[in-house]
Amino acid sequence: MRFLIRVVINAFAIWVVTLIPVLGVGIRPFAPGGDLQVVLTPLAVGAIFALVNSIIGTVIRIVAFPLYILTLGLISFVINGLLLWITAWITGAFSWGLEVESFWWGVVAAFLISIINAIFGAILRPQAKRKRR
Repeated sequence: MRFLIRVVINAFAIWVVTLIPVLGVGIRPFAPGGDLQVVLTPLAVGAIFALVNSIIGTVIRIVAFPLYILTLGLISFVINGLLLWITAWITGAFSWGLEVESFWWGVVAAFLISIINAIFGAILRPQAKRKRR
């Protein structure tokens, strides 16, 4: 259930970022390009981004831990941009999906995606029920 919520939030965040034309981030829909494909493509990109973030991102964050300490955590912006770039590369191999024109605008887009994910993740996250005494 958490993964599905994360995918929907990622899809929404990526869709919002694609609405900002300055960033140069876009989504190319599936082959027919109908209304259903336009809706399903951000969901598929969100799922791939969630997988990349949880699998590859974890490994990169562990390896880059000394850089986190040296840069006081600022390297996380570059790593998130790299993960967005990897997602664009993976989906671009299928001739649909995420398109990122510049790496540094991708870093800014990843920063905005992480802000949107944090806000909606806090709102939509399943809360643990407290026991009353």
